[in-house]
Amino acid sequence: MPWFRRSKENISTENRKKEIPEGMWVKCSSCGEILHRQALEQNLWVCVKCNHHFRISSTDYFSILFDEKSFKELDAKMTSKDPLKFVDTKKYTERIKDTIIKKKLQYSNRYGTGKINKKKIVISCIDYGFIGGSMGSVVGEKIFRAAEKALKTKSPLIIISASGGARMMEAAYSLMQLAKTSAILAKLHEAKIPFISLMTDPTTGGVTASFAMLGDVNIAEPNALIGFAGPRVIKQTIGKDLPEGFQRAEFLLEKGFVDMVVPRKELKGTISNLIGMMAN
Repeated sequence: MPWFRRSKENISTENRKKEIPEGMWVKCSSCGEILHRQALEQNLWVCVKCNHHFRISSTDYFSILFDEKSFKELDAKMTSKDPLKFVDTKKYTERIKDTIIKKKLQYSNRYGTGKINKKKIVISCIDYGFIGGSMGSVVGEKIFRAAEKALKTKSPLIIISASGGARMMEAAYSLMQLAKTSAILAKLHEAKIPFISLMTDPTTGGVTASFAMLGDVNIAEPNALIGFAGPRVIKQTIGKDLPEGFQRAEFLLEKGFVDMVVPRKELKGTISNLIGMMAN
C-alpha cells in the first residue's frame, strides 16, 4: 500500500471516484475484468488485463509521485464564494457544501511542495470527483499561487489536470482564470523555470485551452481524453465521423499535441528525469 495513504490525516482527504466502488472486487469499466481491489491498488489503479487507467484522486497521485512524507499542502481550506448567487437545481453554495461532505475535500484542486527523488518541486493537482474538476476562481487562484511559489523558490512546477472545463456556476469569474493562469505561466517561462503538464482522463474545456497545454513538456496518461469540446459535440457540429481514437492521448501524440504518453508506473521516474534534464 502506498505510504501516503497510511497517514490518518491524509485518509480523511480521500476522494474515490464512482469508477472505483467500495468492496473487495472491482469491475474494470473498460474490459469488464473483475479485479481484486488490493491487487488493483498495488498496480496503481491500472487494469492488469487491458491497461485501463482508472481515474484516481490527488491523494493517489501525491502518493505515487512524492518521496515519503515530503509533501506539504498549502492553502488547504481555501473555498470559493458565490458572487453571482447562482442557482440551478440547487444553490451553488449548497452544491459546494454537499460535495465537501461527500468527497472530504475543500475544493477541486490541491497544491503544495515536496520532493521527487530528492528533487524539490511545486505541484498542483485537480480532483475530477469535485464537481467534475471544473475550473472556478479557486482553481485558478491555486494554480496561480503554485506557479508563484515555483517562481519564488525557483522550483519546477507540475500541474496534474483532470477536468470537465470551466465552472458554469461562476460564469465570467471562471473564464477569467484562463488568462490568469496563462499569464503567470508566461512569467515562469521567462524565468526559465521548468513546467511539466500531466493530462489525465479527462482534460477538457477551459483547462485544455489554458494551462494544461502550456507545459515545457506535455505528458498524457494512456488513453486519456484530451480536447476542448467533446467528440460528440464536434461530430454533431461538423456532421462527419471522427478518426479512430480522436482526442485520445495516443492520437494527440501522433499529431504532435502532446510530447509523451507515460504509463502511471513510469510517471515518477519520467518526471524526475525530465526535471534533471531541464535543470541543467
